[in-house]
Amino acid sequence: MIVDISLWDLEGCEQTVESLRASIGDDVLDDWARVDGLRLKLWIADRRNQRWGGVMLWDPDRPAGQTLPPNRAAELIGRPADHRMRFEIEAAAGLLGQEAAT
Repeated sequence: MIVDISLWDLEGCEQTVESLRASIGDDVLDDWARVDGLRLKLWIADRRNQRWGGVMLWDPDRPAGQTLPPNRAAELIGRPADHRMRFEIEAAAGLLGQEAAT
């Protein structure tokens, strides 16, 4: 499994954690729920430091050539994420259970 993390620093940006949260409607959730190979997508926020982001858990990886739903945060903020990271999942407990261990 793979996890992709994208983060935006919102300082000096017109968008806020609250405005971005309000942009996540049922249509957005439905679009992401239909993505092949996507096990879980989380929208994350750090109000104190004005950061917004997303976490996507792929099983086993993002399928090559697949078109993803529009990146609403990038559209609203007006730029790509300030930080992008990708990690391999080595082990998991709880929600993912033992099956994610490699």
